[in-house]
Amino acid sequence: MTTGTEVPTDPTWQGRLGSVLRHDVPASLVVFLIALPLSLGIAIASGAPVVAGLIAAAVGGIVAGATGGSVVQVSGPAAGLTVIVAEINVQYGWQVTCLITLLAGLVQIALGAVRVARTALAVSPAIVHGMLAGVGITIALAQIHVILGDQPQSSAVRNILDLPGELLRPNILTAAVGLSVVAVMLLWPRLPAVAQKVPGALVAVVIPTAAVALLGWNVPRISLPDNPLQSFVLPKLPEAAQIQGVVIAVFTVALVASVESLLSAVAVDKLHDGPRVRLDRELVGQGAANVVTGALGGYPVTGVIVRSSTNVRAGARSRASTVLHGVWILASVAALASLIERIPVAALAGLLVVIGVQLVNIKHIRHLRHHRELPVYVVTAAGVVMLNLIEGVLLGVALAVVIALRRLGRTRIRTEQDGDRWHVRVAGSLTFLSVPGLSRALAEIPDGAAVDVDLYVDFMDHAAFDALHSWRVDHQRRGGIVDIDEIHERWYHPSVRGTPPKPAAEKSPSPRWFAPWSSWQPDRTSARTDSHPVELTPLVVGTRDYHRRARPLVHPFLQRLAREGQKPSQMFITCADSRIVPNLITASGPGDLFTLRNIGNLVPPYGSADRSVGAAVEYAVDVLGVRLITVCGHSSCGAMNALAYQPAPAGALPEWLAYAADSRERWLRSGGGVEDLAHVNIALQLDHLLSYPSVRAKVAAGQLRLAGLYFDIEGAELFLLDQAAELFRPLSRTIDVTDGQVSALPVK
Repeated sequence: MTTGTEVPTDPTWQGRLGSVLRHDVPASLVVFLIALPLSLGIAIASGAPVVAGLIAAAVGGIVAGATGGSVVQVSGPAAGLTVIVAEINVQYGWQVTCLITLLAGLVQIALGAVRVARTALAVSPAIVHGMLAGVGITIALAQIHVILGDQPQSSAVRNILDLPGELLRPNILTAAVGLSVVAVMLLWPRLPAVAQKVPGALVAVVIPTAAVALLGWNVPRISLPDNPLQSFVLPKLPEAAQIQGVVIAVFTVALVASVESLLSAVAVDKLHDGPRVRLDRELVGQGAANVVTGALGGYPVTGVIVRSSTNVRAGARSRASTVLHGVWILASVAALASLIERIPVAALAGLLVVIGVQLVNIKHIRHLRHHRELPVYVVTAAGVVMLNLIEGVLLGVALAVVIALRRLGRTRIRTEQDGDRWHVRVAGSLTFLSVPGLSRALAEIPDGAAVDVDLYVDFMDHAAFDALHSWRVDHQRRGGIVDIDEIHERWYHPSVRGTPPKPAAEKSPSPRWFAPWSSWQPDRTSARTDSHPVELTPLVVGTRDYHRRARPLVHPFLQRLAREGQKPSQMFITCADSRIVPNLITASGPGDLFTLRNIGNLVPPYGSADRSVGAAVEYAVDVLGVRLITVCGHSSCGAMNALAYQPAPAGALPEWLAYAADSRERWLRSGGGVEDLAHVNIALQLDHLLSYPSVRAKVAAGQLRLAGLYFDIEGAELFLLDQAAELFRPLSRTIDVTDGQVSALPVK
């Protein structure tokens, strides 16, 4: 990847000048040598004055290069506008075409000023590439006639129909010139890299030009005005009857030039590591260039990916390369006019045939086919060739809309029977287009059946809701049971309550087990007629959800664990609080944690009356061989509140909390708040673990580690205990417990 930077590493003017001389000047010369023949050929192909192409190339380089939002994009006359400009020129003449170019530039400046540049990128790539392909085919068909020694017809269809006759009576000299250019253009990329340092387009034009001069062939050549610098054509106002057409032409040129320039700028950004393009500024820069080129009688300007990518590969580092290439174009008009007039028209025609064919990009076609958008591409290209550019693009847009609606209505509906229950799975967007398919699927379910309907939908319109709800009411009236479960977003149940959500509905967490039942199980007191007690319903619904979605995912792991037995690497001791979910906060799965839960995440010291915790610890250490024991406490702990405020001495809870008496005593000495008691308690439970002989021995041998975690429920954040510093450090920001640069919770 070539690195491009607008400001060199050396910030001094000597350093900037040195970078321009080393990198930008050579790159500008390479781009100039490519832009010169292309600008001439594009102007001729559009029926525009030859000098108009040179004006556009110079203005595009200097004005767009200096004011645009990309530091490496090269602007000038582009093949993508050839068909449009040719049609406008035939209909209104070149002076009105210049006015259209100027006004289109003002439209571009206005669009950039209101910051809508990124909106232009919303145009489907299939339409853009299809349009360029159609333009390329149209250019190639027209220029083949020039190569054969004839004039191109007014439409691509006429060019196709007349082509067989032209092939039977070609002009041998012009055909030889044009075909030699095509041959060089095709063979040049296959030559060694050393040879390719010279632009192929330049070589392809120079060789036949020199051959024609040496052989003295009488073939049509480029004709420039006697004094190109004084031959500017000023814009002219259209006639009253032409105003409506001119307005349409202005917006057509502005839209096509803007989209092509912005797509080119985005594409060239992928080729360098320098400053990223500022799209709105680029649009303003392109508009300014079109205002100037239109005022001077030049061709419309767009960003051109071929010249831009060449600029990057040639080593351009700043805007200087683009601006200088425009300066060289301007200088060539005055200094090289006699040489330019020696170029055969057929040579430029051969160059344009290759460029036109290259606009039918095979890589784009494959990419669009992969995304199932090839029909839009084909229809757009065919419409541009057979009709005209505007109608071809409109055909592509219409087909793209039809395909989008078809995809929107292509909801995936699957119905299956599982024992005495039926399962209906609906995925996608549920709209009126989906109602026929949904109705057919629901009609397969027999009366009186119990049905689970799982909705994986991101949108549901009223027609779809009405169809589903009407079926549900009717099915339940006939003795059936219908359980509608919304997996992705909640659309159905709010609509039942008369409060349908807005399109930006809040998504429930996915997968399901991240969220509590209350967030995804609706109120079922009126929705279910199941035989289960209401208290059991959430559990039953949850287990059914597990069997439908989680079981297929976890089953392979559990099968292996059943065969191999459990081999957890860690023991996790935490509170019985329902808000603490060990596997969730540690992102662990079956077989990872040997978990022990109790009130207050306590570990009674070795030899205590309660042996249940000790039995679990010894089993984990001596039998399972865990390498880590973690004690995890949390905020808003009821056990810590009870411990702090000393409940009545009778009962099981006070007897159990007595194992945390030393935690309370240390906390009282510190004078901290109730939340600090949880911090102290975690640290002292680690001390209790060391009272177990097997734990103490393995810790001393380096075979076991102890860790303390604190879970802040409200912040959903975990803190790791740094025992040496007596601080809990946030794991969301660092896993290095020796890093003292992050905020921490003290152990008081």
